[in-house]
Amino acid sequence: MLTRRVAVPMTAAVLAIVAGGCSSGVGGPGKKAPAVLTISPGDGAQKVAPDAGAMVKVADGKLSQVTVADAGGHTVQGTLAADRRSWRSLWTLTPATTYTVDARATGRDGKQVAGKARFTTVTPVTRLESGMAPLDGERVGVGMPVQLLLSRPVTSKDAKAAVERALVVQMSQPVEGAWSWVSDTEVQFRPRDYWPAGEKVKVVAHLAGVKAGNGMWGVKDRSVQFTVGPRHVTTVDAKAHEASVTDGGKVVKTIPVSLGKPGDDSYSGIMIAQEKAADIIMDSATTGNPGAYRIPTKWNVRMTYSGTFFHAAPWSTGAQGNSNVSHGCVNASPDNARWFFDFTSRGDIIEVTGTSRKLRFGNGPTPWAKSWNEWLQGSAVGKPVNPGSGAPSATPS
Repeated sequence: MLTRRVAVPMTAAVLAIVAGGCSSGVGGPGKKAPAVLTISPGDGAQKVAPDAGAMVKVADGKLSQVTVADAGGHTVQGTLAADRRSWRSLWTLTPATTYTVDARATGRDGKQVAGKARFTTVTPVTRLESGMAPLDGERVGVGMPVQLLLSRPVTSKDAKAAVERALVVQMSQPVEGAWSWVSDTEVQFRPRDYWPAGEKVKVVAHLAGVKAGNGMWGVKDRSVQFTVGPRHVTTVDAKAHEASVTDGGKVVKTIPVSLGKPGDDSYSGIMIAQEKAADIIMDSATTGNPGAYRIPTKWNVRMTYSGTFFHAAPWSTGAQGNSNVSHGCVNASPDNARWFFDFTSRGDIIEVTGTSRKLRFGNGPTPWAKSWNEWLQGSAVGKPVNPGSGAPSATPS
């Protein structure tokens, strides 16, 4: 579980305050009034909605300490108001968890008042789990999106917006980006343009306590850190039968290739290197055409979920550079395919031009198949992430 610490001060989403509370101290008018603490939820509260959060207020004084922790000692991150008269939890609380609130304040009379409350959050009817990509610590190409994969569908716009607002993207070189829903179980983040080379990114999904449906709550936070490698962009021209490989804008290799023959046209569009495998058996049965071919291939760089690869094809070297004879993949000689395999990282850009078949969005991580405006339309929040804070710039409702 992600450790949450008290932070002062930070920008927080507006959280509902549970009615009622636990108070300590005796208020009264005058300069020497003692502090009066109010804690919400109140002591003994049960089945508290995790998105209600925790709140501590003080009258006739200033807060000196607020700690909200579970039984394991994991503390809740929160924000202290500039006037030190209120504190609120920054993110939603973990479901099915008992929290203890310890608060201290100093009154106008100069005396310290302490308050304590214990409450328990609701147990989910349905648990929402998640996974993330890239891998933690991975170095990726400039086109790699962040993928948040959910264990159950999130269907309503309000619930999707709640998920988005729980996602924080921190960057060493702040750039504009946005989240966009690929399906009800996957939301992706991409920058407006390709990542800057050398970018360091940390993504934290504060999903514990996010309400994602009727009785469905997120149960665990997730985080991932990755770095962006050099700007590798490969352009594959189906008409010229050539792949031009660039590193930082400079052409480093030109590779003769053969693409899909008529009827098996390759996809045109901006793709990324989705994964790499030194050895694969290409089987037409996986494309719905069993028996057409079953061939072992080497130095495979996947470009689509549907089975488009850049790979070695020693049987088509005579066609490479002059004609298209493949079943839709990008064929290269064994030496050139091995070089490309070693050169390429997951997330490197591979753009194919000159075919009649357009890449379909969602055929693997394909964030660049959409324009920036189209990408924004897939966001439930409807606005890009603020590059200064890493949080959505839209005001939470």
